[in-house]
Amino acid sequence: MEFEQVKRQKTEEINRMLCRFLPEESGKEKVLCEAMNYSVAVGGKRLRPMILLEAYKMFGGNDTAAQPFAAALEMIHTYSLVHDDLPAMDNDMYRRGQLTTHAKYGEAMGILAGDGLLNYAFEVMSEAVCEQGANGAKAMSILAKKAGVRGMIAGQTVDLEWTGKPQTKELLDYINERKTSALLCGALMAGAALAGAGEAQLSVLEQVGNYVGLAFQIKDDILDVIGDESKLGKPLHSDEKNEKMTYVTLIGVEQAEETVREFSNRAVELLDTLPYENPFLKELLLSLITREY
Repeated sequence: MEFEQVKRQKTEEINRMLCRFLPEESGKEKVLCEAMNYSVAVGGKRLRPMILLEAYKMFGGNDTAAQPFAAALEMIHTYSLVHDDLPAMDNDMYRRGQLTTHAKYGEAMGILAGDGLLNYAFEVMSEAVCEQGANGAKAMSILAKKAGVRGMIAGQTVDLEWTGKPQTKELLDYINERKTSALLCGALMAGAALAGAGEAQLSVLEQVGNYVGLAFQIKDDILDVIGDESKLGKPLHSDEKNEKMTYVTLIGVEQAEETVREFSNRAVELLDTLPYENPFLKELLLSLITREY
């Protein structure tokens, strides 16, 4: 079976799994739950939960123990997008070809929907930790740190602070490593931790995730300039509109594409040093970097 067909099947499985973990749309908070579920259901590639589940399999996991963490990770990722789209941040009205959460439900409910997804993610994980013990606690700790004030939120903070100001490559890497790479690192590390991977192996996966995340973000920057708007599901040149420094503005499209290749090669070389294999995971990581949307 071809890679794209397998990926589509896995994406559909993850979509069904997410439905089991999302909150029921009932009670006085019904509108909040509707907004939360809308935010997740708008679509997306489900890459982070897929990577987590595949890393779990790579290290010997063969049951459903990783599913709550995969679902929680997608909630965390989605909350970050909901907040990114808000008027105070990127002020985007469309994502994946659909109205953003605040555009559909109002700014206040957009904020609350993001808050709700973040908190609900930890409800889901904490319940799983009660059953799974040390490996589950380790996975939750990894995701908390990668999503937190030294991880993704740090990247978003510095990105906002420096928008419209001169930036260096070092500062740009700092932003990308946290804003984009952090959750990809978290996906690889949490999945492996759930299956009992040791600290040395987690360190290698963290480096893999970092290179993949950097390449992923630079590819995003390239697509924002020369991509197909109908495939991307959002307008081009949003970085320029928001006065954001990117690798494209720093070194140009051609050198940015070369940097994507360099980082992807480093990621694969590191992945190949591990004593375990998952060919689908390897191809999935490479597909993030060669994508057209």
